[in-house]
Amino acid sequence: MRYAVIMAGGAGTRLWPMSRAGKPKQMLRFIQGHGGMQSLLQVAASRVRGLVDASNLYICTGASYAKEVLAELPLLSEAQLLGEPMGRDTANAVGFSAAILHKRDPDAAFAVLTADHIIEPVAVFQAAMQKAFDAVENRPEFLITFGITPTHPATGYGYVERAAELPNLPGVFEVKAFKEKPKEEVAREYIASGRYAWNAGMFVWKAATILNEIQRQLPDAYAGLMKIADAWGTPRQQEVLNATYPTLPKISIDFGVMEKAQHVATVAMPVKWLDVGSWPSFGETLTPDADGNRTAGVKTVHLSSKNMLAVSEESGYVIATIGCEDLIIIHTPRATLVCPVKEAQRIKALVAEVEKYAGKEYV
Repeated sequence: MRYAVIMAGGAGTRLWPMSRAGKPKQMLRFIQGHGGMQSLLQVAASRVRGLVDASNLYICTGASYAKEVLAELPLLSEAQLLGEPMGRDTANAVGFSAAILHKRDPDAAFAVLTADHIIEPVAVFQAAMQKAFDAVENRPEFLITFGITPTHPATGYGYVERAAELPNLPGVFEVKAFKEKPKEEVAREYIASGRYAWNAGMFVWKAATILNEIQRQLPDAYAGLMKIADAWGTPRQQEVLNATYPTLPKISIDFGVMEKAQHVATVAMPVKWLDVGSWPSFGETLTPDADGNRTAGVKTVHLSSKNMLAVSEESGYVIATIGCEDLIIIHTPRATLVCPVKEAQRIKALVAEVEKYAGKEYV
């Protein structure tokens, strides 16, 4: 049977002050949808509608976010939440999900999906997912990743290089290599070759196959995951999870498994793919006015200002500027951020300073 697991455990520090400890970015309702403002988690869940049964959608997130997740996705049951006691990077989040799904259904095939992207059109996304599910059901030894068709020589993404097409599986290519974030001139060479795509960080595989790879490459993690799976559904479920999960070796699925796996393939996903992980990238989801100013959740008055991003968590609020350019202004009841767009990558460092000098209650 087919399943989907949305990974929703990130803190989203670069979207402070709206994203904070008790309300991470996945649960912020700041994406314009057909029925009003939606959270990234709601958008991610809507993308899999019709791809898997609603009862086969799982969310892997921090255990402390369980109530918030259920509030965003009220049709889910508590059994569909996989709550990590603490973050131990993506290899363990994937392994945890695989172990529980495999216990439920030894023949489970599942997609690992992100909760912090805008992906359009949804029909193209679903077609690529369908192709990947078909592939692992025909060739269960393969781990499938997705290659986003590049639109520019991005230096902030990893790349996947494809090799030959798999026999009898049109559009499914073996992976030749994974490449780390390149310099711009190298990224241009990648795109010119036609063999490279952005590594989407989304996957489809059989639960048994990815568990076998974790056992082969990360035996200590595998041993702990099997303890958790053995106790799952028993009175000792939470006790064993809380005791075992923090001991798992912290490592990403890319470094820990994918780069050394024996059978890896990729499927092209020619979509608009936007990582909403920073305020400048969030700004790309908004329509600018004639002066390049973008606004969400707030009234703005700009006098001779250009390329401004103004966002507020409070309704009935006005942000007004005079003669400003290329600034980010984010207002919440607890904190207000003002910074040049070019300095947005330093917000994470700023949050550490805010916690140090103002206190944890502001982050």
